[in-house]
Amino acid sequence: MSFMQLDKQDGVYVLTLTNGEKDNTFNPDVLAEYHARLDEIEADRDDAALVIASNHPKTFCNGIDLPWLMTQDGEGFKHFVEQLENLFLRVAVLNLPVVMSINGNCYAGGAILASAGDFRFMRADRGRFCFSEVNIKIPFTPVMTEIIKLLPDAQALRDLALTGKAVGGEEALRMKVADSIHGETELHAAALAFAGQMASKHRATYATIKHRLRPALAAVAAERGLLRA
Repeated sequence: MSFMQLDKQDGVYVLTLTNGEKDNTFNPDVLAEYHARLDEIEADRDDAALVIASNHPKTFCNGIDLPWLMTQDGEGFKHFVEQLENLFLRVAVLNLPVVMSINGNCYAGGAILASAGDFRFMRADRGRFCFSEVNIKIPFTPVMTEIIKLLPDAQALRDLALTGKAVGGEEALRMKVADSIHGETELHAAALAFAGQMASKHRATYATIKHRLRPALAAVAAERGLLRA
């Protein structure tokens, strides 16, 4: 079973999450497909950009597959968390511009994934962004904490991480979580248009600047063999 689809349109990769009926949640099979798709993107050395989107009208990504998680022992969960961290790290240091097109609910691990991107476009009138970890009793790991620190406003990060509150597009824009908000029919086109502009950036130069802006994450990614200039 496939959980996502990767296409390339005029220099822009579009990774569309297609498992919306299960909230595009993370489990080992989903993570394996993410990593395979990122391998494809990294193997292409041409200048490009990436948009991550969902084809479900209500959901972007709602984090870990909790029914799967309940079947795991401690060792299985520990291995899964490392693979999940590796996904977030790869997105955070990916050697091209990454634009998140958040068209619906974006909770917990989904919000961490969105934070790992370089730019976040959100739907203005529907969907919520939420770090629900404090509510579901699953704390951020040190790597995940560094990922969410990529959000530009420290006070907004504190409020979201410690309260677990969910914010819509307009509030997310005020809190600088979202770079831009749009109506349902305009969101994906706006994200694609912006990614198209960013796709012209020299890939190696962009990657170097990005890694130097995120030195702690780049260092961990390098230690784990995930960093590619």
